[in-house]
Amino acid sequence: MRHIYILTILLSFISCQQKTTKTASNLKPAYAIVIHGGAGTIEKKDMDAATEKLYLDALNEALNIGETILKNGGKSIDAVEATIRYMEDSPLFNAGKGAVFTNEGKNELDASIMTGENQMAGAVGSIMTVKNPISAARAVMEKSEHVMMIGKGAETFAANCGLEIVDPSYFHTEKRWNSLQKILKEDEQKTELSEDEKGNKKHGTVGCVALDKAGNIVAGTSTGGMTNKRFNRLGDAPIIGAGTYADNNTCGVSCTGHGEYFIRYTVARDIAAMMEYKGVSLKEACQYIVYEKLVQKGGEGGLVAIDKDGNIEMPFNSSGMYRGFAKDGKREVKIYKD
Repeated sequence: MRHIYILTILLSFISCQQKTTKTASNLKPAYAIVIHGGAGTIEKKDMDAATEKLYLDALNEALNIGETILKNGGKSIDAVEATIRYMEDSPLFNAGKGAVFTNEGKNELDASIMTGENQMAGAVGSIMTVKNPISAARAVMEKSEHVMMIGKGAETFAANCGLEIVDPSYFHTEKRWNSLQKILKEDEQKTELSEDEKGNKKHGTVGCVALDKAGNIVAGTSTGGMTNKRFNRLGDAPIIGAGTYADNNTCGVSCTGHGEYFIRYTVARDIAAMMEYKGVSLKEACQYIVYEKLVQKGGEGGLVAIDKDGNIEMPFNSSGMYRGFAKDGKREVKIYKD
């Protein structure tokens, strides 16, 4: 009987430990960060090992920058800005230095940022001289009474705020220029997705969402638009509610895809609205919007999101999406579908 008694106590202890472990794994992380570098026709069969490594290294470095800030108790807004600035400075991505060319042979840059604590937001569109558009978007949010500025006015405002101004030639890369020349020969009216180093077509946008130790969510997005775009066309990246959205009570979202669809169906806000009004989880909202609603409407692309509890989603309905996340020591960086 004594052995049975001891065995019962031992089994009870093991059961308690299992429950404790399970509960601990479901606890809200101290911080979380998720990024994307564009979605599109990105397939492993078309990617050589060297090019794949370039992108994986860049994604990992972007995460390193943001995670270091968050891990040390920094603010989510600083993590998002610093992370996106790094991606803007990399010619691998269609944002900042790696921006594609318009029909006129220019680089027009767009960006937006939003804080979940109070729904403050800032955005810039069609700027050509500000080195880091995401910083200009933050300046609009923090140093003006407005949400969006575009063109020359936005550039003047950014300069007055002390942001780094560069000659438009800074954004010129031979690969992007050659992409424009190719499409002009084929069809002068047609717009086209950006290409990665191996010619894979993708919706060229970078984005980041972060949750800091104080529980504040911030989302940001930056892009160079579409190759051969005309008439100062803007996509979803600088549009609050379409390409970017954040609310501490629900989630933060940054999108990448065919901008016109993301604008029409206010994709970023729709994710948060489903959580707010229907009470669904972040995963349920993302799956419905990306895999059902967008697909039914003909919209291609994806998004990255973090909810108030630190849960992360990175859904996309294209063949690939440059993406990754980090939280509490766990990290994942991917390009293709699983």
